Amino acid sequence: MANTYSQIYLHLVFAVKYRRAAILKKWSPSLYSVIGNLINETGCKTFIVNGVEDHVHCLVGLKPAISVSELMKSVKAKSSKFINEERLTPTRFEWQTGYGAFSLHRSRVNQVYRYIQNQEEHHRKVAFKEEYTNILTDLGIKFDPQYTFQNLS
Repeated sequence: MANTYSQIYLHLVFAVKYRRAAILKKWSPSLYSVIGNLINETGCKTFIVNGVEDHVHCLVGLKPAISVSELMKSVKAKSSKFINEERLTPTRFEWQTGYGAFSLHRSRVNQVYRYIQNQEEHHRKVAFKEEYTNILTDLGIKFDPQYTFQNLS
């Protein structure tokens, strides 16, 4: 659309169902590349995708014609399909329902980029559940822990 200008930066976070440690180091770079390509295919821009065995972080420039829910639905469905078709896990792979989508001011893009880049080091000190609840708390987002994480039952 002519005369439409935007600068929408998002930090996206999504987890493996039941927070299982299912993303293995030996194939995670391929997964992150697939996720980055899936984001780019929507017309959005991938800055970085990284994570650890139970969750993924993405830094994205959102295209205004694409909704966050549309982007996440596509990325999660197609990336889990990739994992299952490539038989990268011994059992069926699924992402947990829901995701985190946090807007950023341009001045924070480099800081969040480095944070995502250093996920492995970060998670030697902080577990995902603590990390995620800290993000929500720091941003003033009210949440019910009962519904934030799916546990094995």
